[in-house]
Amino acid sequence: MSEKAGRVDGDPVRPGTYARVERERRFLLAAPPTPSAVTATRVITDRYLPGTRLRLRRTESPYGSAELKLPQKVPAARPGTVQGLVTNIYLSPAEYDVLATLPARTLTKTRFSVPPLGIDVFAGRLRGLVLAEAEFATDTEVESFAPPSECVAEVTDDARFTGGRLVRATRAELLTWLAEYGIRPGVC
Repeated sequence: MSEKAGRVDGDPVRPGTYARVERERRFLLAAPPTPSAVTATRVITDRYLPGTRLRLRRTESPYGSAELKLPQKVPAARPGTVQGLVTNIYLSPAEYDVLATLPARTLTKTRFSVPPLGIDVFAGRLRGLVLAEAEFATDTEVESFAPPSECVAEVTDDARFTGGRLVRATRAELLTWLAEYGIRPGVC
């Protein structure tokens, strides 16, 4: 492969015509945000396609509209705030339905916008996980960000708290990981 975005053989991640650099920091929270702090709410269903860097995403607003897309994430060579490259293909309902027939592992979460954070409250076997993300346009913004006091621990460099790993996590694994950070959600 030449000097193009998406190169995966160990070279640094570079943006390309269709890909953007994803810079983010991730934090664990002990509880969901207070409703008065929330500016928007969406339900997100991610279908991770095994053996690929692709996920099929359905984002539903409370008003019934849905955004359908096929993101590809090319991870950076090492942990840190530069997560890698991301590209998105926006889909029609018919295109989404065709791709949704592929085998996949699924995560469902409710995303609450509490600027500058997107706070994900997970469902199913990941209930009790509250993960906040802040995205940045520049390295300077990343370095100068001071997380709010609600953030229990930064997990930007903990690969267990990435979607690709969480989608395979068991309930017992999640509870163990959270306990390492002093978070003990209800067992029910």
